[in-house]
Amino acid sequence: MVENLSELPDELVEQGVEILARAGETEYAAVLARDRGLIDKAIQILVDAGDYLWAALIARNAGREEESNRLYRDGLAYYIDMEMYGRAVSAATALKLPPDEVDALFRKGIESESRGMDLGHTRAMIDSAMESLEIALIGKDDELSQEVMKVLNEERDRMAKKERGAEGRDL
Repeated sequence: MVENLSELPDELVEQGVEILARAGETEYAAVLARDRGLIDKAIQILVDAGDYLWAALIARNAGREEESNRLYRDGLAYYIDMEMYGRAVSAATALKLPPDEVDALFRKGIESESRGMDLGHTRAMIDSAMESLEIALIGKDDELSQEVMKVLNEERDRMAKKERGAEGRDL
């Protein structure tokens, strides 16, 4: 059935969506529902699976801006509660929250991820997270993205100076 989703007769679409969702094939179920105009069903499948970001995007693409924003807000709360800070940062960014709030989520994510880790690798983890954020912003030239990039570069410079200072004391 998965290979032939686009050819599924209209009278079998709802049943196909249900079968796929019950089988744990969330993505296929959501795509089939979305592509066949069952927007509410697609959104519900994704919300039930905890994928508020995709649900909000489907709502936004369907012209449901208010519902999209509600889904992003619900998702933000859910992701923070579940300590899924990467997704929380994405929801906060979509909601156009102030950069300091997005940065706070980013830092909470680093803090959450570093619990129980060898702190000797903290620098590498922070660099990796900063690089991931920078990659996510490639090609975006809106004001918020530019501000985040500026803060990332300033933080990198600050960390490099701090590291050079520590190396000088070790000599």
